[in-house]
Amino acid sequence: MTLHLNPHRLSSYFVNTRSKSVDSSSSASQNSGAIPLGSDITPVQMSYASFEYTTPNKDSKNPPVIIMHGLLGSKGNWNSISKNIHAMTNRKIVTADARNHGDSPHTPEFSYNHMAVDLRVLMEELGIKKATLIGHSMGGRTVMFFAHTYPEMVEKLIVVEISPISVSPAFTRVSQLLEQMAGIDLEPNVPLFGARKLVDDVLFKHVPDEGVRNFLLTNLVEREFGKYKWRFNLNAISRHFQNLISFPTFGGSFNKPTLFIGGANSENIKTSEHIDIRKIFPKAKFVSIENAGHFPHFEQPKEFIETVSIFIQRNQTRKLSFG
Repeated sequence: MTLHLNPHRLSSYFVNTRSKSVDSSSSASQNSGAIPLGSDITPVQMSYASFEYTTPNKDSKNPPVIIMHGLLGSKGNWNSISKNIHAMTNRKIVTADARNHGDSPHTPEFSYNHMAVDLRVLMEELGIKKATLIGHSMGGRTVMFFAHTYPEMVEKLIVVEISPISVSPAFTRVSQLLEQMAGIDLEPNVPLFGARKLVDDVLFKHVPDEGVRNFLLTNLVEREFGKYKWRFNLNAISRHFQNLISFPTFGGSFNKPTLFIGGANSENIKTSEHIDIRKIFPKAKFVSIENAGHFPHFEQPKEFIETVSIFIQRNQTRKLSFG
């Protein structure tokens, strides 16, 4: 379904980006005095894009929205969604590449704790004291971890297609996929189109969904003519994958507005888990989007954007509508 935006709104914002990877050692020195990071966590400066108005308006003081993508994804996957949420809520929207993904630095270390620290460093860098956080799949667990670790920095929490309780079936399938991707050996001097075709033929056996394969193939980029690499750090992700498939246990709870969004065709957020989820997130609400699976923001974008925007703007009087 095509989304239509108000052209006057579109002309009144700009996109701010940092897409060049920053050396993680320099970022640590710049931020090491800002927060108690712990001796075992070296933060990285995440690549990000922000959608915001060029001039202040009545909604400028509302907390911004930060979006964290899923495993093997990137901030670019959320460009269209971000523009629409910005248009509907008038809030600044920030999308970021997690470490070892997209344009952010690659590091041997990789965990939800590391990603939560990276997110806090980004918020401090941008002068954001509090934000609504949206996370899909791996990004959902990252923002849940962040909410428990730094609750004072979270206004609301939106978790998409992941549960803090059980192991996601999607993660289980990804383990086999990572092995296949690691075993792909591309011949040199092949055009990018040809390289992606060769990889697509290998992935087809394990990923029948063409949309998911195309999503993965956007991460295959040309390093120099005839030589290719994955934009994500396949070695680090594979090495730490077992640490990602389950959510850490927290003793307390996050007692602020929380929304879990699942696809009706997916089993990643089971109804049977709602009671246990509310023990960790007492104010949790649950929404199931019809005719959607693990990627409801792609499969049913209009309903997803409307659901998210209304939740973000709850308790405000301005009527929400697609322009």
